[in-house]
Amino acid sequence: MTGLDEIKSLMAVGERPPMMAMFDIDLDEVEHSRVVFSASPGRQSYNFMGIAHGGYAAILLDSDCGVAANAAAPSPVNCVTLELKVAYHAPLTEEIGRVRAIGQVLSIGKRVAHTEAKLIDAQGKLYASATSTLLITARQ
Repeated sequence: MTGLDEIKSLMAVGERPPMMAMFDIDLDEVEHSRVVFSASPGRQSYNFMGIAHGGYAAILLDSDCGVAANAAAPSPVNCVTLELKVAYHAPLTEEIGRVRAIGQVLSIGKRVAHTEAKLIDAQGKLYASATSTLLITARQ
């Protein structure tokens, strides 16, 4: 079973990790080296300024990067974030509606993957982007 096969099987049964369920994040698309998550920023993600906390976007982007790397692996692996650089382009609010996090692998080796992701709305407006370096480890 490849990493992609594992992800597709989880999607087929509608299984979501607890964090994804808590933030109501859906995995909409998966192919080799690429994934798309979607979510709707709501008041539960707001900070004191009345906009989604930056951590909300980071959750989507980090998840995107890690799952994209697993989707590129020849067998299911753990993808541990070594570095995540997030750039915020515009504030997220519930008025925006559903956003999509699109992630892809830039390069992957036996131990390290480099990925990127972007967070956009239905019209394609960019809200956040990220690059990530991930440590690839065997599943125990």
